[in-house]
Amino acid sequence: MWRKRRREILPDDRKISDPDKAYAKTMKRAVNLLAAKPRAVEELRIRLLEKAWTNEEVVGRVLAKLKEYTYLDDEQYAKQTALAAIRQRPQGRHKLRQTMSRKPLDRETKEMAIEHAFEQMPESELIDAVIEKRLRLKGVPETREDKKKLYDHLLRKGFSYDLIREKISGIRID
Repeated sequence: MWRKRRREILPDDRKISDPDKAYAKTMKRAVNLLAAKPRAVEELRIRLLEKAWTNEEVVGRVLAKLKEYTYLDDEQYAKQTALAAIRQRPQGRHKLRQTMSRKPLDRETKEMAIEHAFEQMPESELIDAVIEKRLRLKGVPETREDKKKLYDHLLRKGFSYDLIREKISGIRID
């Protein structure tokens, strides 16, 4: 996907003549960004600082106000993101950890969100859904090679070796 390259604005380039106007403008931009999609606090901070008409102080005030209104909550954001990821595409713990590693959150928050997601949707149910879909599309594996392809597919989806072995052992090849 093509994305416009953002140029960094140096502190000398930031011009704020009216702090109240800058605050209002920054708040409006923050609300618009949050309306488009939920964001982590750090992600929103970076996006708000892309404009020359704001600075760290104004952005800090805006973020504090948004937290006060509970529009920003990293823990809630992490939980929703992890759960949405496994609902949209069933995947194992390893793949979800990789997906969550791209989010600007601290490690404990990410791990807590991953645990919460798998409490809501157990990994054994997710692997069953992935296997069912794969069998529907490709059919029951008839050769050792087909079984290996299914096994590799499940590994790429991020499921653990033991769980895959347990689930595939029920599938017989001729």
